[in-house]
Amino acid sequence: MPVKSKDSRPGGRSARVRAAVHRATVDLVQEVGTEKVTIPAVARRAGVNPSSVYRRWGTTSALLADVAAQRQDEGAPELLGDLRKDLEQAALWTLTDLSRPGGVAFFRAEVAPDVDERRAGLRECLERVSTRFHAALDAAARRGEGAPPLERVLDHVVAPLYFRVVFSIPETNEDYARGLVAELCDSGYVAPSAPDPGPGANAAQPTHA
Repeated sequence: MPVKSKDSRPGGRSARVRAAVHRATVDLVQEVGTEKVTIPAVARRAGVNPSSVYRRWGTTSALLADVAAQRQDEGAPELLGDLRKDLEQAALWTLTDLSRPGGVAFFRAEVAPDVDERRAGLRECLERVSTRFHAALDAAARRGEGAPPLERVLDHVVAPLYFRVVFSIPETNEDYARGLVAELCDSGYVAPSAPDPGPGANAAQPTHA
């Protein structure tokens, strides 16, 4: 039976190398921008052999996309049990992730056309962002609350946040993010919860002659 390499074990050398390379990549992006980040520079900063980085990621774009995916998966907020508050949390999390140093650069790298097609970067990015809001919508549905479709949330909350941060539009802050959620919830997109029909609601109703 073949013996698994040490690198294949979770928490082993492979995980440590990935963590060191990710840290080095984030630091370099914040210092010099994505355009000047190279695999040799990342390897030097991480203290690993460049061949290891090339072997695992292949290109700088693929490395940046991997770091972007990792950053988006971290720090998901807990649900609070109220749709508006849960949507607000997801919106603020999205804003924070995109606004932190290197956030826009990593987003652009993840959806860049030269990233390995197998990653389908744009689709994967959208799915991860959608998951933040899906959780709130699903929880509301389980509680019997009316909730907008995910597409409405993406159009009215997510898209404006990304647009304004990417283009550095002033006053794209937490108040703005909360305002987007308030507008969505107050505009009729969130249907009221259906009233409890009470016992016997499903009983056959008498017909009238």
